[in-house]
Amino acid sequence: MLRREGVEAYPGSRRLLDQLREQGMPMAIVSSSKNAPDVLEAAGVSEYFSFVMHGGIAVERGLQGKPAPDTFQEAARELGVPDAECVVFEDAINGVIAGAAGGFALVIGVDRGAGHEALTQAGADVVVSDLAELVR
Repeated sequence: MLRREGVEAYPGSRRLLDQLREQGMPMAIVSSSKNAPDVLEAAGVSEYFSFVMHGGIAVERGLQGKPAPDTFQEAARELGVPDAECVVFEDAINGVIAGAAGGFALVIGVDRGAGHEALTQAGADVVVSDLAELVR
């Protein structure tokens, strides 16, 4: 279905990904969905990420899912970056809770419907409506 109907990345997200790649930032995706690699491929953004932590890998490695920080921390290890130097971008309440619990440098909530206040209360340091707000 993904290949037939396609998935489109938010333009602001793609702009931020381009900027981060130009700056040489290592990037990973953390998703509870086992089909995350297929979704990234269909959206045309898989090349940005050197590691995809998805539900299948989490189960294989015995990691707790969100709201536990385990999958984010494992992705940071895969990138070779200390948790305290990583930024988490998350649009779900449980993901923000996980990021806040993980000792990361910054948790950015992306309000795609969860609500600015709810993301802030869950532990987001900053909340944006679109990742384009972070592009210089």
